[in-house]
Amino acid sequence: QVQLVESGGGLVQPGGSLRLSCVASGPTFSSSHMGWFRQAPGKEREFVARINWSDGRTYYADSVKGRFTISRDNAKNTVYLQMNSLRPEDTAVYYCAATTYSGNYYRPGAYDYWGQGTQVTVSS
Repeated sequence: QVQLVESGGGLVQPGGSLRLSCVASGPTFSSSHMGWFRQAPGKEREFVARINWSDGRTYYADSVKGRFTISRDNAKNTVYLQMNSLRPEDTAVYYCAATTYSGNYYRPGAYDYWGQGTQVTVSS
């Protein structure tokens, strides 16, 4: 079992940066693949980024590639999402998720555990 708590959201102007953190508790964090998803009002939850536990390989949605960076610190049981060059369309609730399943990294259904979410608002 893994429990996830996100933090770091807030209001930022277009072009600004934020770093989200997700602290995990539970014995299986170090062997879990970690992902970030987001959900805007009236839209479905969508994949943002993923990092594998085994080889550190990362995956990104095309919409955030080159602007967002996912990383993890197993010693701190924490995964990060560094978000740069933020745009109004990045506004959403951001969720951290964990899974031991290697496939379908972009599908919410592939993840077993979810945090409560943190709001990111990009507006001038």
